Amino acid sequence: MAKKTDLSKHTKTDLEKLVGEKREELRSLRFGGAGSKNRDVNAMSKLRKEIARALTQLKKVA
Repeated sequence: MAKKTDLSKHTKTDLEKLVGEKREELRSLRFGGAGSKNRDVNAMSKLRKEIARALTQLKKVA
């Protein structure tokens, strides 16, 4: 199992940038192979969890 990144050390701008990058990556996975049924559901799930963790930490910082 991969280690979780420690988000508590990041600044507000770093977290916002991270969320934006992860959302773009998720969008790319969703629509990159339009019409293809070979989506990597596991990778999409991991990205959604990473986004949620970053957003949670962002709420704590703000």
